[in-house]
Amino acid sequence: MPHSAEEQFSHLRSLIHARSFNDTTLGFLESLLVSKDVESATEVRSTLTQLLRSESLSIIHSIALKTLHQKLLILDFFVRAFAILGDVQSCLALRYEALVLRELKSATASCEWLQVSSVEWLNFVADAAHNGFHSVAEKACENALSCLGRGNNDVLKPATDTSSQNLSAIREITRLKNSAMASVASRSVQVQAVEYLKRKTKGQQKSDPLYKEERSLASTSFKNGIKKQNIRKFYEHRSLLQINDEN
Repeated sequence: MPHSAEEQFSHLRSLIHARSFNDTTLGFLESLLVSKDVESATEVRSTLTQLLRSESLSIIHSIALKTLHQKLLILDFFVRAFAILGDVQSCLALRYEALVLRELKSATASCEWLQVSSVEWLNFVADAAHNGFHSVAEKACENALSCLGRGNNDVLKPATDTSSQNLSAIREITRLKNSAMASVASRSVQVQAVEYLKRKTKGQQKSDPLYKEERSLASTSFKNGIKKQNIRKFYEHRSLLQINDEN
């Protein structure tokens, strides 16, 4: 068993390269997070997250020729691994990939066991929305509603054989979709408002007609003041010269 942190990370990488996508590898990953030092534990978690992200991308790109069963097992492994690390974003991304893959294959292969249930879609959408990934939640809602027989965005028109469970899930997913859309729109408006205010503040002094007019008036007033002061000094100086001449 490796002892140093570097040896442990290297051992985990070797297990992944050996395609040991099982509970033993997940258990080893979990053991690496055990630390009495909070700062050290945080650093280890961050390093492991980067390692798993890099390795998962490389492996997922290389499994195109694998069987569907193998692909799903690999995706499930990394979903569980990222869940252990607390990497919600990566976990949700791979969960979504697995759900979409199952739906695509179930439609072409007519395999009922691949079909994503209404509960699975509902749980994913709820998790994505709860963690602030509203764009992902909205997209997942569209896929879920399409798969569950959604026909219209505003009015429910389920098929006659739609179960009560599916109907309940459709209503809840629709609610979550509307909420996600509102959150995405709200964030977009906020970003646009901030950018507008920045541009306005930056360009106001250069392009604002009112500012130019005020600046022009102030400049003219200042120049007129100097002229008046110079004229006054001129007359005062001339008066002094006249007094000296008379004396």
